[in-house]
Amino acid sequence: MSALLSPLTLRGLTLRNRLVVSPMCQYSARDGFPGDHHLVHLGRFAMGGFGLVLLESTAVLPEGRITPGDLGLWSDEQIAPLARIAELLRSYGAVAGIQLGHAGPKASTQRPWEGFGPLGEADAARGEAPWPTVSASARAAVDGWPVPAALTREGIADVKAAFVAAARRALTAGFEAIELHCAHGYLLNAFLSPLANGRDDEYGGDLAGRMRLPLEIARELRAVVPDDRPLFVRVSAVDGALDGTTADDTVAFARELAAAGVDVVDCSSGGVGRRYAHSEHYGYQVPYAERVRREAGVASMAVGLVVDPQHAEAIVADGAADLVALGRTALDDPNWPLRAAAALDAADGAPWPPQAAWAIEKRAPLLAALGPWRPQ
Repeated sequence: MSALLSPLTLRGLTLRNRLVVSPMCQYSARDGFPGDHHLVHLGRFAMGGFGLVLLESTAVLPEGRITPGDLGLWSDEQIAPLARIAELLRSYGAVAGIQLGHAGPKASTQRPWEGFGPLGEADAARGEAPWPTVSASARAAVDGWPVPAALTREGIADVKAAFVAAARRALTAGFEAIELHCAHGYLLNAFLSPLANGRDDEYGGDLAGRMRLPLEIARELRAVVPDDRPLFVRVSAVDGALDGTTADDTVAFARELAAAGVDVVDCSSGGVGRRYAHSEHYGYQVPYAERVRREAGVASMAVGLVVDPQHAEAIVADGAADLVALGRTALDDPNWPLRAAAALDAADGAPWPPQAAWAIEKRAPLLAALGPWRPQ
């Protein structure tokens, strides 16, 4: 039996395999509402055999969007169109999950294909005016970007309440797994990072202070999410800059998350520091997931440049992580889990949808008889 394609039970929820679609922003929503693009984009991953499909970072407040095209869950009116997506994912055997976030100092930016810099006059002229941003401290996310306002105590209370309200809406919409976004230089990562957090109150200073807000939100989400449903947290295991958050910091944070009832720590990296100063290679973030799993005693998810089924299989089989998340690899091939089952010669993989299975199976003997294609 394939370790990668074996089921995994988290609390009362069973995933059909260990393959996860990583949250990937599409920047294609209108006023936070998803459209047909999101339905098609996400539905193909469920049809392709993934065990868990995590929706992109979904803003808990309008000002928490990265770009004007981000999804949102700050209004009850946004529940129904998201429920349609959750139902579609379930209908094809995938667990429907959603990532909740606040962009903090990286909010109010252009879509990637429009520049990915701060919104400006040209954007305002076409109806997408910039909005004020907030962070742990009044430190720009990138040199030359607008300086965010440091969150006040009232602002912190508002953010915490917004995460809880968004989680309640996500559950109403039918999502079975929720991920809290604490990575990539966004608001909660800005509180965690010593490079972004210069506060002198209880939410700053040493690691315990910097962890305080993310942990408070994680505890409040755990109180909202039913006991039989899992809570994930995505972390940047290290900042992009070498003198920021360390892997030791993240292991300590993961221990506290586990104590707060978090079920899976999703180990990414980078976000604080304009240039990523660490080495990048196939599976470059897997060691972070392995350390978290081994030293913090909590399930982990590996992500980042995992492109080969044998590599993904080894990650799970060797105990480096409990789950493997694919991002750009899934975009390139939404049927990756089905192809992985063939590559691993695994009979226990998710089946092709019946609409396709009969046709593929009918053609298989002919292809076997013909052998590899060669130019005539």
